[in-house]
Amino acid sequence: MPVPQKPGAVRTKRGSIALSQTKAPAVKGAKAGNKRKDDDDGTDVGDGGDEWTQGKTLVKPQDQLDISEAELKEEFTRILTANNPHAPQNIVRYSFKERSYKQISSVDQLAVHFVLQGNLLHRDSDEARRQRAKHGIPEEKVAEVSLAESEDEADTPAAGAEDPGEAEEGGGEERPDSVETNLGKEERKLTNQFNFSERASQTLKNPLKERECQTEPPPRARFSATANQWEIYDAYVEELQKQEKIKEKQKALPSKKEEDKGKKKLVPVESQSDDITRVAKVAKIIERMVTQNTFDDIAQDFKYFEDASDEFREEEGTLLPLWKFQYDKAKRLSVTALCWNKKYKDLFAVGLGSYEFRRQGRGMLLFYSLKNTTFPEYVFSTLSGVMCLDLHPQFSYLVAVGFYDGRVAVYNLKEEGPQPVYRSTSKSGKHTDPVWQVKWQTDDTDNNHNFFSVSSDGRVVSWTLVKNELVFTDIIKLSTEGPVSDGQEGMLPAPAGGTSFDFHKQIDYLFLVGTEDGKIHKCSKSYSSQFLETYVAHSLPVDAVKWNHFHPKVFISCSSDWTVKIWDHTIKSPVFTFDLNAAVGDVAWAPYSSTVFAAVTTDGKEKKGQEVPKGPEVEVAKMEKLLSLLREPETVPQN
Repeated sequence: MPVPQKPGAVRTKRGSIALSQTKAPAVKGAKAGNKRKDDDDGTDVGDGGDEWTQGKTLVKPQDQLDISEAELKEEFTRILTANNPHAPQNIVRYSFKERSYKQISSVDQLAVHFVLQGNLLHRDSDEARRQRAKHGIPEEKVAEVSLAESEDEADTPAAGAEDPGEAEEGGGEERPDSVETNLGKEERKLTNQFNFSERASQTLKNPLKERECQTEPPPRARFSATANQWEIYDAYVEELQKQEKIKEKQKALPSKKEEDKGKKKLVPVESQSDDITRVAKVAKIIERMVTQNTFDDIAQDFKYFEDASDEFREEEGTLLPLWKFQYDKAKRLSVTALCWNKKYKDLFAVGLGSYEFRRQGRGMLLFYSLKNTTFPEYVFSTLSGVMCLDLHPQFSYLVAVGFYDGRVAVYNLKEEGPQPVYRSTSKSGKHTDPVWQVKWQTDDTDNNHNFFSVSSDGRVVSWTLVKNELVFTDIIKLSTEGPVSDGQEGMLPAPAGGTSFDFHKQIDYLFLVGTEDGKIHKCSKSYSSQFLETYVAHSLPVDAVKWNHFHPKVFISCSSDWTVKIWDHTIKSPVFTFDLNAAVGDVAWAPYSSTVFAAVTTDGKEKKGQEVPKGPEVEVAKMEKLLSLLREPETVPQN
């Protein structure tokens, strides 16, 4: 059944206009009449107006949805961007400034779909004339062709707007811009009558960028010379003279106030200093004599005291307090280190500081003598707390000190002044955590003094005294997974803080290191990339580790896990284990016996054995006998 036709346009439910146009044959005369009628009414009907006045047919697909008015009025917003969806977002370029690959933040969104390379020549140019002469095109023909093209372009819209019949009617009329009228006129350029902008001119061209850098080569110079012993000697002499001149200038340039004070008090100060220097040595001797006479009973007890009641105590003895050393300016400081002088038996050093993190501040280094217990022989104030110290076994005036802030320093008792002669700084490789132990070692091949230090930052460092500076060398870096090498890349393992170490009495390059995680590492001075052996010794930090004085294979360790263990370094398991029911702070072998040691616990008790001193060969034999019993236990004969 045919669908009835209705005039006008009918909108479908999806908002689109479906039109079925039925055209009637157009009659030239009717068009002309309509046009005259419109002219009479004063209205202008555009092209195609007759088509809209004809009937339209509504065409509805069978599967079209029925949409309500509210849904028809609903607006859907779509944002169109100029970004290229296929542009990569993870482009990486190498940065010469940072020496690494960096991701580029700006991505080029331009997409080139079509490129046609060509060229245009001006027709009056020399190149255009040469091409016309080459192809044999005369000048007049070129002018006619250009005029014809321009007319075609101008007539194209008018021809498309009217029917062929109308074109025939208007063909007889003369136009002012026709070819016939312009033949006798001069050629002129046609203007753009439609304000047309070519689409290609609106597209941005992809700019080409070139970057170049040119630098001058660095200047070079060749130098060659020969050096003999005299030239080296003269160079050293000149350096020493320069240093002496600098010291003299520093002394000779006091401030004006100091000069004025010095002029006013010159005579009395000189007289006082002369008097003090003359009396100081004598006064010290007299003070020692008075002190020894006053405390003669204590000196006698120190030399000959023996408590007869110790025979009736099985495992507990008695301690007789002898001297009490105190210094008024060292109050509120804890004793953190002690060391006896091996050359002068009555002299010992004391380090003062604090183990508490919140109470860190100043520290002190004191030297006491048993000949005068009322006042220290030497006093040095420090900016940080002293954690450890060691006196040189041969040059007893040199003292190595480790501080809580990670610095190490060397004091010379022969030098006047409160400052150390050598000191480590952040530039010279100081530790980043507290230094827990320092130990002097034998001089190197150049006869330079050197000592070792261990810290919680996991570094075991060798310090060498060279002229006026302290040179450091990292011997080994401790970690939870093994030693850390300098060239290691990637994620570094967590450092294992060192707490104590001890060097072998006979093998110079062998030493032991105790860590905060309870392990003991056997290391060598020559190999910094690996441990010779690792012993899983304790469950808490190792507080001390010591080699036996007599047996070369035995060492002892103590920890805060209440245990003291004796080891054979060729076996990974301990030989003896002693549980002292309290955290053990330190342990030491007896200097006269290979089987006697003393340990100090946090409950204030001291545990030690008692034995009559014997020769070193006997001590080695005793320890060897104990080890042999543990290695190869005797078998009981069966009946």
